[in-house]
Amino acid sequence: MSTYVIGDLHGCHAEFVDLLEALSFDPRRDCAWLVGDLVNRGPDSLACLREVRALGDAARCVLGNHDLHFLVAARGGRIKPRSAFASIVNAADGGALLDWLQSRPLTVRRERTLMVHAGLLPEWGLDQAQSLAAEVEAALAGEQAGDFLARLFGDQPDRWRDDLEGMDRLRFIVNVMTRMRFISPGGRLEFTAKRGLASAPEGFKPWFRFPREDDATLLFGHWAALEGQTPGARVDARALDTGCAWGGSLTALELETGQRTRVPSRQPQEA
Repeated sequence: MSTYVIGDLHGCHAEFVDLLEALSFDPRRDCAWLVGDLVNRGPDSLACLREVRALGDAARCVLGNHDLHFLVAARGGRIKPRSAFASIVNAADGGALLDWLQSRPLTVRRERTLMVHAGLLPEWGLDQAQSLAAEVEAALAGEQAGDFLARLFGDQPDRWRDDLEGMDRLRFIVNVMTRMRFISPGGRLEFTAKRGLASAPEGFKPWFRFPREDDATLLFGHWAALEGQTPGARVDARALDTGCAWGGSLTALELETGQRTRVPSRQPQEA
């Protein structure tokens, strides 16, 4: 049995199939962990959702920021007719796929290893991270899920406090786990810089360059500009997004051996 952690699909269904074939993936014995952002950017978000959902218990997936963007647009009735999301909501199984995606967690954990789309604050231990993620998951599953999604977007608050409440608390948790790249030594989030490490604003560093008090292994996607690398990391952080939707590659990390397998993108190379 092997567990493969797979980077952001972003609608690149053909490459996902290529990767599963390269791995000789067998859902009867193997498990696929997907770091989120199944949809948007690439050519076939609908097929990606169907493929992952069809794997059943052989696949575990966390929500990414693009997945949440889709949920916000779909639940709010704001899907543009020619957008990447229109084919999903108009499909015969679109409602079931939407419900399935909304029920995905923000974290997946095995002992000291935790998968999350973007990262964790250095001060959040694994137990706390799972507990905070569960608060968001409960909001997505609750009767007021529509109101939660309608109020989700925003950059504030940009610092964690244990006494944060309501939407401020939930929005901050989501922003850390699905959007974070650079933070300050005081834990302030910064969302304007989205490229590589050289784009860090003054006074900010990538979140994985701050030490943790535990020996956790953190698996994440979200940051294609890293090209699967975490130079200068002070924690065991393993980047999986290698820019498939931008002409890079789609990557799988075998948890048991640490071996990486990549298949080339079929998408045009980003200039």
